[in-house]
Amino acid sequence: MNSPHNSSPLDLSNPDRFSEVFAEHERGVYSAALRVTGNPTSANDVVQDVFLRLWRKPDRFDPKRGEIGPFLKLMARSRALDLWREGDASSRATDRYKTTTEYEPPRVEARPEIELEISDERTKLRSVVRELPDLQREAVVLAYWAGLTSEEIAAKAGVPVGTAKSRVRLGVNRLRETCAPELAAA
Repeated sequence: MNSPHNSSPLDLSNPDRFSEVFAEHERGVYSAALRVTGNPTSANDVVQDVFLRLWRKPDRFDPKRGEIGPFLKLMARSRALDLWREGDASSRATDRYKTTTEYEPPRVEARPEIELEISDERTKLRSVVRELPDLQREAVVLAYWAGLTSEEIAAKAGVPVGTAKSRVRLGVNRLRETCAPELAAA
């Protein structure tokens, strides 16, 4: 029996056909994602991502290898696991950040006024860094305080190098925006 959902992958680029597939399989994709993430918002994000990927690359589905429903659920579980791992990385980032920022190097300045100014700047910087999103904070801390390269950050976080670079860039840009008024006044 040749159901309409087993038609060629090119049919999925047809908006009407795609709408039918979405309507039929959206709940199953959501359920698969929710089982992994345990979070309705994350599960909805997974549904959107899975169907967007299918829309952009309909030829990734090969009807000769099976039904589209199991294919979409497998994609959902895979993407949900990625989100779960990112969340796990985020908590590890917070732990590494705490370890790194709790270190206080010995004071080398002999002049108390300079020491006080440096201490104030450190306190302000720590406060601003704490406001960064977890993944950006991890990348910035690893790049600037731990001295890691983008490749090393990517390996530690388990993400592509481009993602690590983006996180550092976004974090540094946010720090610049936040600190710009104080830098201009100095």
